[in-house]
Amino acid sequence: MLEDFCFKIFGPGRKLGSLVLFTMCLLIIASSISLQLFCFITDFEKFETFPQAFMSMFQILTQKGWIDVMHITMWKTGKVATLAAIYFIFYHLCVTLIVISLFVAVILDNLEMDEDIKKLKQLKAREQSADTKDMLPLRLRIFSTFSNHPQMVKVNKMTSEFNISDIRESFMRQFMELELNLVVDTQDSQDSEPPCIKTSNLPLVKNTTHEVRSGGVIEKKSGITGIVRDSNQQKGGSGGSAQMVAAGPKALSLLGQQHNIRMERRSMRGSRPGSIKIKSYPTLKENGDVMGLQTATMVGRRAEDFDIKVWQQKKQQAEIKRNQIVEDLRENHPYFDMPLFFIGRESKLRKICQLIVDAKYHYKRQDAVMGKSKNKFKTLHKLLGLVTYLDWVMIFVTIVSCSSMMLESSRRRIMKEYELQIAEYIFVVCMSIEMSLKILANGLLFTPKAVVRDFGGILDLFIYGVSLIFLIWMPTQVQAQSGAQVLLILRCLRPLRIYSLVPHMRNVVDELVRGFKEILLVSVLLIVLMFVFATYGVHLLGGKLARCNDPTVMARSNCTGFFFSKIWVTKMKLDKPEDDHPGFLVPRVWANPANFNFDNIGNAMLALFEVLSLEGWLEVRDVIIDRVGPTEALYIHFFVFIGYMIGLTLFVGVVIANYGENKGTALLTVDQRRWLDLKGRIKLAQPLHIPPRPDGNGFRSWMYDITQNLIFKRSVVFLVLANCAMLFVPWKDSDKTNILAGFSSVFTLMFLCEVFMKMVALSPGGYWTSRRNRFDMFVTLLGVLWIVLHFIPNIEWSNELGFSVIVLRFFTITGKHATLKMLMQTVVMSVFKSFFIITGMFLLMLFYAYAGVILFGTVKYGYNLGRQANFETASNAIALLFRIVTGEDWNKIMHDCMVSQPFCTPSKNYWASDCGNFTASLMYFCSFYVIITYIVLNLLVAIIMENFSLFYSNEEDALLSYNDIRQFQNTWNLVDTNRKGIIPARRVKFLLRLLRGRLEVDLEKDRLLFKHMCYEIEKLHQDGNVTFHDVLSMLSYRSVDIRKSLQLEELLAREELEYTIEEEVAKQTIRNWLDKCLKRIRQKEHSNIISNLRATNEPAFFITEPSSGTTENKEDKDESLVQTRTRKKGHVELRNPVIQPPSALQAASVRKFLTPTLSDPTIRGEKDRTNLRKRTKPLPLPQVSESRTEDDSTPPPQERPIDSTLVGRNVTSDLGQWWGELSTFSNLDTGATEII
Repeated sequence: MLEDFCFKIFGPGRKLGSLVLFTMCLLIIASSISLQLFCFITDFEKFETFPQAFMSMFQILTQKGWIDVMHITMWKTGKVATLAAIYFIFYHLCVTLIVISLFVAVILDNLEMDEDIKKLKQLKAREQSADTKDMLPLRLRIFSTFSNHPQMVKVNKMTSEFNISDIRESFMRQFMELELNLVVDTQDSQDSEPPCIKTSNLPLVKNTTHEVRSGGVIEKKSGITGIVRDSNQQKGGSGGSAQMVAAGPKALSLLGQQHNIRMERRSMRGSRPGSIKIKSYPTLKENGDVMGLQTATMVGRRAEDFDIKVWQQKKQQAEIKRNQIVEDLRENHPYFDMPLFFIGRESKLRKICQLIVDAKYHYKRQDAVMGKSKNKFKTLHKLLGLVTYLDWVMIFVTIVSCSSMMLESSRRRIMKEYELQIAEYIFVVCMSIEMSLKILANGLLFTPKAVVRDFGGILDLFIYGVSLIFLIWMPTQVQAQSGAQVLLILRCLRPLRIYSLVPHMRNVVDELVRGFKEILLVSVLLIVLMFVFATYGVHLLGGKLARCNDPTVMARSNCTGFFFSKIWVTKMKLDKPEDDHPGFLVPRVWANPANFNFDNIGNAMLALFEVLSLEGWLEVRDVIIDRVGPTEALYIHFFVFIGYMIGLTLFVGVVIANYGENKGTALLTVDQRRWLDLKGRIKLAQPLHIPPRPDGNGFRSWMYDITQNLIFKRSVVFLVLANCAMLFVPWKDSDKTNILAGFSSVFTLMFLCEVFMKMVALSPGGYWTSRRNRFDMFVTLLGVLWIVLHFIPNIEWSNELGFSVIVLRFFTITGKHATLKMLMQTVVMSVFKSFFIITGMFLLMLFYAYAGVILFGTVKYGYNLGRQANFETASNAIALLFRIVTGEDWNKIMHDCMVSQPFCTPSKNYWASDCGNFTASLMYFCSFYVIITYIVLNLLVAIIMENFSLFYSNEEDALLSYNDIRQFQNTWNLVDTNRKGIIPARRVKFLLRLLRGRLEVDLEKDRLLFKHMCYEIEKLHQDGNVTFHDVLSMLSYRSVDIRKSLQLEELLAREELEYTIEEEVAKQTIRNWLDKCLKRIRQKEHSNIISNLRATNEPAFFITEPSSGTTENKEDKDESLVQTRTRKKGHVELRNPVIQPPSALQAASVRKFLTPTLSDPTIRGEKDRTNLRKRTKPLPLPQVSESRTEDDSTPPPQERPIDSTLVGRNVTSDLGQWWGELSTFSNLDTGATEII
C-alpha cells in the first residue's frame, strides 16, 4: 500500500526530479552571484567562501533567519544597503512564492486523475450509493437475527367456544382508522407517495409515437445526423473536450447549437428499444464519445441513457427495499422502533417529545398571501432554519458554558467559585433535558433515528457523562497526573459539542475523516523518513554534541568544580571593561544542548521532527558545525531539503486533493469543472446599477457623458492613488502635517465634486441604487467631517481619522474595475465559505487552551515561557496557541513545559506545583501543531484555491466569458429601467430578442428554443417577477451540453425539467393550432351564412348593369378564389382562408329596396345574382354603415328578419376580432407536425 501510494504521489520521477534539479541549479547560481557581490566585505563570514554562500542562500530558501542575513549584509555594505535589501527580497519572493509552489503543483498534478478514471469513479460512486441504500446499519440488522413475533389481535370478552384464527394487528388496524378514506383521490395520493417515487417521472418505457420499421425516415435522419456529428467530433478531437462554437456569419449561436444537440438526442431516444437492457459497451466512453469504432456512436448514446435510467431505477428500488425492510421489522418485532424498549411507538409521550425535538423554522420563499418571492434577509432566514429550535437553545447554552470556562484558572477554580458552578449546573440540567427528550422521541441505540447513530451522538453522550460525573464528584484535591486531572481535561471537550449540533461543521469533520487514510500514509512516510535519518544521526552525531558549560574547558575530565559566569543585562554592544560585568559562580556540567541531542533514537526523532517544522534547525546546524565540523552539517541540510521541500508539501497536496475528492470536485471532468466555474461567475455577476442616459441634450446629459467617460474614471483613480500617497510621510511633525492636511482637504473636495456630478447625472435615486456609490459617499462625508475637525483646535485624534479616511478611500478602487471588483467579491465569498472551517479551528483551539490551563497553568517561566506567553488564563493560552499556529518557537515553549525535578517544586495539588509534564507536553504540542498547521490550515488553502479557480482558469476555455456576461448586463439594463435587478416575466421575451453575441437567439432558426426558454421562465417563476441571476442561469443551462457538464443529480433534474417544458410547449402549440383551425371553420360557416343571406336578399335588389360573361369565366374566377392547402416536408401549412368580402352586404344596406314586379322573378333573380358575382371584387374590410341614400322617393320595403349577429357592425367587429387573432397566431411556429 505504501509503495503504491509513493508511486502515486511521486509519479514516474521525471517531473519531481527535474524540479529538484532546477532548485539545485537556482541555489548554485544564486550562491555564485552572492559570492561575487559580497566577498569583498571584510570580516563577513556569510559570503567568504562558496559553501558559506550556499548555506546562506539555502537559509533564505527555508524562510528561517533570512532577515538576519539581510540585516547583517545591509550593515556591512553601508551606502548600497538599499540595493542589497532589494536583492535579498527579490530572491526571497522568487524562491518562496514560485519554487515552493512548484513542488505543491507537481504533487497535485501527480494526484490528478485522468478523465477516464474520473468517469469510472463517478460511475462507481453512483453504484455504491445505490447499493448501500438498501443496507440497514448493524444496530438495526440485529433484529433480523431473532424470530418473528408479530403483534396479533387480542379479543376480550369472548367465550372459548368460538375459535378465531390469528390475525395481525397491523392488518386490522387499517380497518379501525377513523379517517380512512375509501374514495381514492389521485391528486391527494400524489403527495402520499414516497420521496423516491416523486423525485423523477421519467418513463422507463418509451412512448410509441414514432413506431417505424428499419430504414424509416426518422431512423435514417437520426443515423445520418449522428454520423455527421461524430465525424465533426473526430475532426475537432485534438482540441480537447471544449465545447466548440462554429464561426462565420451564418453559423448558429451557442444556444442554437446546444438546442440542436438536445434535439438529436431526443430523436435517438425516441427510436431506441422499448425495454431497458443492461449491456456493456467496452468501446465507448461514458458520455457517448467514440473511442474505437465510428459506427458505434448511436449505440453509445443509447448506452449512456440506459446507464442513467438503470442507475435511477436501481436507486429507487434500493430505497423502496430499505423502507420495506424497516416496515417488516416494525411489524414482525414488537420492540423495534421502541425507545428504551418500553415507550410505545404511537404513545402520546413520544409524539409530544418528537414534536419538541423536530420543531424547526421553515423558510418560505413565497409570501402566502401575495404569492410574491421574498428576497430580503434570505441569509438570516436560512440561518434560522439551519437546525431545530432545541439545537439552537443548546448551542446558546454551550456557548454560555464555554464562556464561563474561560474565566477559570489555577487561582480561580470552579471548586470554590459559586458563580462558575451555577453555569455548570445550568449546562448539565439543560443537556439532561435535551438528552431525555431526544431519547424518548428517537430512542437511544436500537431505533432508526437513535441518538447514538454516529460519532456525533457518541461524543454528545460522552460529554454529558463527563459533565455529570464531574458535577456529582466536584473534587477539591486534584493531584498532578491523577484521574481527577484527567477528568478535568476531558471536561475541556465541551466546545467540541458544537460540531455535532451544527450540520455544516459536522460536514467539515466528515470531509477530514474520509481523507484520513491518505493523511495517515503521508504521516507514515514522514515517520519512516525521520527514522532513517535519525538512525544515521545517532551513528554520526551520537555523544558528540555534549560540551562543558565552561567555554574554557574542552575535555570532559576537566569539567569539574565551579566557574564564574558573567551576566549581560542588555544585548547591546557597550564599550565596557570585561571585569565590570556582574556574575556568579556556576558548577561545571558536561551536558548536551538544551533542546536536542542525538544520543538515542527517541531524542534524535524528536529533534528531526522539530527540524521538519523548520523551527530550531539553524541552532542544530550551528551546533553541528561548531562541535563536530562543517562536513557533518550536510546531514541536516540534506534532511531539511528532503523533509521540507518534499515531505511537507506532501501534506499540502494530499489534504487539498482529499478535500476535492471528498467534496466531489476532484472527480469532475474538464467540462464539469468549467460548469462549476461558470456558476461561480454567474453568482458573482451583478446587474449594472447605472441609470440610462437622460433624454435630450441638457445639463444632466452633459454631466452623464462626462462621468461615464473613460478619461474621467481614470482621473478619479489617479486622484485616489495620489491621496493614498499622503501616507508615505509620517504625520507627526506639525509643519508637514499642515501641508499634508491641506493636500488631503483638496482631494476630499474633489471627491465631493465627483459625488455631486454623479448625483446630477444619475439623479439622487439612481445614484443611491449602487452600493459602490453609497460607499463612495460615506467615505467622502467622513472626509468632510475630518476637514471640519482638523481646523478645530485641541482635537488630537483628527489625524487618526484623516489617515483612516485615506485607507478607506483606497478600497474604492476595487469597485472601479470589473476584474478587481470580482476579485474582491471572491475574497469576501472565500471568507464566508471558510467561516465554518475557521470556527471549527477556533473551537479546537479552545479545547487545547482549556487543557493547557490545567496542564501548564502553573509551570515556572523558562527561556520562552514568560509573562506574555503562558497558560495562566484561557485568554493567554489562546494568544499563545495563535502564536504556535504561525510556527514561531513552538518547540522552545514545548521544552519549557517539560521542566521537571530538581528544577521545579512539586506539590500535592497541581495548581500549587510549578513543574511540567514531559509526556503531556510532547503529546499536547506535537498533536496541536500537526492538526492545525499540517491539516486544518491546508484545508483552508484548499477552500481558497477552489474559490479562486475562476481567476487562474483560462478565459478561452470558459463556457461563458466575462465579455458574454458583460453583454448580458448591458442588455439587462435596457429592459430593467428601474435598476432593481427584477423585471416582470413578460419582459423576458423582449430581453431575449435583444441579446447579441454568443447568447443571441435567432428567431428564424431557433423559434422553438425561444418558446422553450420563455416557458421555462414562466414555469419556474409563477409570481410574475424574475431576477438578473434567474435569466442568466437559464441561459447558461441552455448554452452548455448538459450531458457533459452537469453531474448526475443535477443532470436528472435538468433533463426532467426540459422534458416537461418540451411537452408543455408542444401541447400549447398543438392547442393553438387546433384553435386556429376551429376559428377558420367557424369563419367559413359565418361566410357561408352571409352568402346565403346575400343570395336571399338579391332578388329584391335593383341592378341596372347588363349581364356579361360566360359560365366558364365565372368558374375560372371561382377556382382562383379557392384557398389551396400546401404541405412542406415535415410541416403542415394552412394559408389564411379567403373571406367573402362584405361589399355586397354593404351595398345592400345602402341601396334602395324596390317592390318586386309581377313578371318572372325567378329568371330575374338568377340574372341579377350572376351580374353581382361578376362585379364582386376583393376589397378590404370597410366600416359598415346603416345610412340611407339621398333619393328618398321610393320608400324601402319591409326588411326580412335577420340574425342581429350577422349583419351590420356585428359582422364587421366579428371579422375584425378574428383578423386580429389570426395575425397573432400567425407568429407562432408552424411546425406542429414535428412535435406531434
